Amino acid sequence: MRRIVLLAVLALALPMAAFASSSVDFSNSGGTLAGTNAGLTLTGSTLIAVNGLNGGGLITGNLGTVTLSTGALASGDLQNGGTFAAGGSFTITGNGSNGIPNGVIFNGAFSGPTAWTLVTLPDGTHNYTLSGVVSGSLEGFNTSGVTVQLTINTGKGFFNGSTQIASGDTNIVVPEPGTLGLLGTGLVGIAGLVRRKLKIG
Repeated sequence: MRRIVLLAVLALALPMAAFASSSVDFSNSGGTLAGTNAGLTLTGSTLIAVNGLNGGGLITGNLGTVTLSTGALASGDLQNGGTFAAGGSFTITGNGSNGIPNGVIFNGAFSGPTAWTLVTLPDGTHNYTLSGVVSGSLEGFNTSGVTVQLTINTGKGFFNGSTQIASGDTNIVVPEPGTLGLLGTGLVGIAGLVRRKLKIG
């Protein structure tokens, strides 16, 4: 009887462990953010750092590219800030260097409204920030995360359809493959014990 209780506790605990997660952080630099009321597009941005991919540590260098496009402008305007609709695309591609995979690492889209925020600094110059929630696939896992793309200061002028990106950061949350493997192993073990118990009984 004690063994059956222990098996029941194990069966309840393992699915909870499967929901454990980790995050992967991607940093990018440079590139051109251009667009109209139909949407913004980022091209030519270099992936310069990855932290936590496949449980690894910080990797830096020229690691690949980050490209994105938003949905259409839903409110506000390009000069003073606004909101873009969900949709578009968001892709992080590795170039195979420093242990980073060669090919698409993350492929997804903006899953909710994307904020285009104007910040006027004390000296009267302007910064713009594009931020939103993305969802898609990270190396085969369905994931979601947040991206923030900061533009280079546009001076006292406003966004005129094209600007350079100073930096970007994207944080993707994923289930831990090791934990999912543990769940599978635990379930196989439980099945074996139950089968053995049935044979003995």
